[in-house]
Amino acid sequence: MASRRQEQQSEIKLKVMRLISEIPEMSSRQVADAVGISNGSAYYVLTALVEKGLVKLENFKKNPRKGRYAYLLTPKGIREKSILTHNFIERKRQEYKELKNEIAALEEEAGLIDKLTSESKPKNNNEG
Repeated sequence: MASRRQEQQSEIKLKVMRLISEIPEMSSRQVADAVGISNGSAYYVLTALVEKGLVKLENFKKNPRKGRYAYLLTPKGIREKSILTHNFIERKRQEYKELKNEIAALEEEAGLIDKLTSESKPKNNNEG
């Protein structure tokens, strides 16, 4: 099982990959703002993605400012994004299941479960 820190890093990596797949010309500052991380963290994540071969960096062809770049997912990056997305969904489904169980336990403990179930039962007009 992954640690909470590893899960957070995976979520940040997934958010960054999703952003740059939608808007490749985003700057690292824009990525940082959109993801909610520092500029340094965004630069670190983007650099790591490039070094791992998940993202490639290209100059804009038609941009008069040649210092601008576009981050493009590589085929390897697309696969990694798919894996991260799958893992994220599974983790969130598990969290949802655990949260539902916790809510049910708290409702039962507080005596709300009987009240809630009796209020939600449909009234049968054939009784009587």
